[in-house]
Amino acid sequence: MTILVADDDPLVRRAVEAALAGRDVRLVADGDAAREALEAADGPLVAVLDWVMPGLTGPEVCRRVRAAPRPIVPYLILLTSRNRPEDLVEGFSAGADDYVFKPFDAAELRARVKVGERIVALHQALADRVGALETALAQVKQLQGLLPICAYCKRIRSGPDYWQQVESYIAEHTDATFTHGICPECFEQVVRQEGG
Repeated sequence: MTILVADDDPLVRRAVEAALAGRDVRLVADGDAAREALEAADGPLVAVLDWVMPGLTGPEVCRRVRAAPRPIVPYLILLTSRNRPEDLVEGFSAGADDYVFKPFDAAELRARVKVGERIVALHQALADRVGALETALAQVKQLQGLLPICAYCKRIRSGPDYWQQVESYIAEHTDATFTHGICPECFEQVVRQEGG
């Protein structure tokens, strides 16, 4: 998972990169580049953002990213020396998920990034589950509609020139399985008459 680090101070960028050694880290020096990276279709899903930097500030990046529709919401960590309660409120109100004070402890930053990665993974799993449910619902709706069925052989038309047995059609579109038996009427009308 790529982690975006946005800070205008090259020493801080390098210190964060060193703290996150072994991870895929992308470095940018201003808020506009951070917003652009986070809003890209394949953008990073975890970001460590400085509060004060050229272009957009960290909280402004949070607001813009939260306003943009995206299937998986990035986890945003503000990294700043602002530690007053009103700063915390402002940062969280802007859409930040977490807050780390400068000067930061490398172990604490790694732990908070790991929390972000876990939350993003949960969001991804939830999005995958929703997608699977939507697919299943579409298949159920397909079965609730009218089915073109032959009045004689009882096969279902599943393509312009393709007809298939009811059992195979339903098995392809649901989790249903079939067991076969003979109903009393068919037993009397077909099996007995054929000498069975």
